[in-house]
Amino acid sequence: MAKKVFVTGLGMVSPLGVDVPTTWNSLTKGQSGINTIKSFDPSDFETTFAGEIPDFDPTLYVDRKQARRLDRFAQLAVAASAQALDNAKLDLRDQTVDANRVGVVIGSGIGGIGTLSEQWLVLSEKGPSRVNPFLVPMMLADMGSGQVSIIFGAKGPNLCTVTACSSGADAIGKAYEMILQGDIDIAIAGGAEAPITPIAVAGFNACMALSKQNDTPQLASRPFDINRDGFVMGEGSGVLIIESEESVNRRKVVPVAELIGYGSTSDSYHVTQPDPGGLGATRAMNKSLSNAKIDPEQVDYVNAHGTSTPLNDKFETLAIKNVFGNHAKSLKISSTKSMTGHLLGAAGGVEAVITIQTILEGKIPPTINLNDPDPECDLDYTPNYSIDKSVSVAMTNNLGFGGHNSSLIFKSCT
Repeated sequence: MAKKVFVTGLGMVSPLGVDVPTTWNSLTKGQSGINTIKSFDPSDFETTFAGEIPDFDPTLYVDRKQARRLDRFAQLAVAASAQALDNAKLDLRDQTVDANRVGVVIGSGIGGIGTLSEQWLVLSEKGPSRVNPFLVPMMLADMGSGQVSIIFGAKGPNLCTVTACSSGADAIGKAYEMILQGDIDIAIAGGAEAPITPIAVAGFNACMALSKQNDTPQLASRPFDINRDGFVMGEGSGVLIIESEESVNRRKVVPVAELIGYGSTSDSYHVTQPDPGGLGATRAMNKSLSNAKIDPEQVDYVNAHGTSTPLNDKFETLAIKNVFGNHAKSLKISSTKSMTGHLLGAAGGVEAVITIQTILEGKIPPTINLNDPDPECDLDYTPNYSIDKSVSVAMTNNLGFGGHNSSLIFKSCT
């Protein structure tokens, strides 16, 4: 009998809310989490806005001393993991759970860039003796997964995927594969990112990736619209608890969804631009479908990568047409980045949670700001308003700099 992998817990911190219900409620109302940057003075920058989390309090999850020793991205990872563990009714220090068979895989594209930036200024202004002794364990990209493992007591494999904007999706995919291979029973998997820093904004401006609609920040992220001019950076974390069927039965928990497919490929084309035929994304989606052993026509919803950049949206649309053929016209698609912004390495984790929510709630969140569709983006992206729709099978895509393409498929348990 084929092995099954289930999702039993969801956790999320995003620009729209500090937990899953709050974020989901804002998403389905078509609200934007984008605003002028508050964490530093952006007035000298080409882009002055982002998706920040205004009300996040790390001391709800760790004590004040410990919070000071975690970069913000790791704080977000711990918060989302705590929520997911609570949602899954899972305590790793319970004697009925073998912590040695619980893994942590949390991806991050740029890790502790905030701490590194701050300490570089300390070095420049005050000299090497004043650099924070916690700089290295705060800046490393694996410290989201490392801190989650330490804080919650997971003693299995402890890994960080660093695949740019596919990092969170690949973390979930690799955890899924470890469970299928029998290496672990349970995984805490997802992504975390806190990139709203001067150096990151300046860097993405320098490579002409960010929107510059400074006067109307909430309208700036407009995937699939002819007037899109770049993505909007966001911060956050999304984490799933995934388990083998045996673990679910042993713990007597009710899963929220089944994870049935994962595909990962490389464009092998360009460091920042997607393959112009959408071929890498096409192969990733096809691999996830093959892995899931389902036909394209069985997919009800696709949470698109949908960055609001001129090239991504056009070529992702082409890839969806390549994979789904005539069914592409019937698919419901949306880009929730229109509301959250692009959370880079956390996008795959957050959007996996959102995709599962569409199955649980029977509602498709919209792509907001889609008022003048690009003629080359001619599918149903659920413009501006959410719709009620029963979703049995849903796919989420994430594509990243370096040519990374990842696709996950979730299925209803009912």
